[in-house]
Amino acid sequence: MVAAGLEHLPALQALIFDHGANAWNYLPEDGIRAHIEDIAHGRAHGVLALQDGQILGAVTFCLSTDFDRYLPAPLRGTLQGYVSEAVVRRDQAGRGLGTQLLKEALASLATMGVHMVFIDRHEENRASAGMMRRAGFVEVETYPDPRRHPHGSGRTTVCCFSFPG
Repeated sequence: MVAAGLEHLPALQALIFDHGANAWNYLPEDGIRAHIEDIAHGRAHGVLALQDGQILGAVTFCLSTDFDRYLPAPLRGTLQGYVSEAVVRRDQAGRGLGTQLLKEALASLATMGVHMVFIDRHEENRASAGMMRRAGFVEVETYPDPRRHPHGSGRTTVCCFSFPG
């Protein structure tokens, strides 16, 4: 596992678009490009699984205050972690790589001092649900979100990881 560097960003963007695209994932081109730019400028981060110089999977993350409504009152207004993208190449799926990458991202976020980390997914995305659960995330809310998730139930599930202590 390595931190995403400038030299990885074109391949990271390609991985997200080529292997992250499916009926369950919301991947607006402009949003993904802006997110890659945020990584380039240190406003977001990523961890990568590499083999022979090729990215097998990636998790990207940033600091946020967008999830205050889920925080206990004493923590509202503090920074939280947000996992933006979790993508594994299709030929690597089902091997636990996504869970391993999520755990690496959590370790990085822990060093940034956050108490809680959030991630979201389409309610019916079973592969993502399992990966998140295995990394220690728990579901906190499911709500209608047809703009981002026009397929299936059209609902988003928000999950949270809380660091002990």
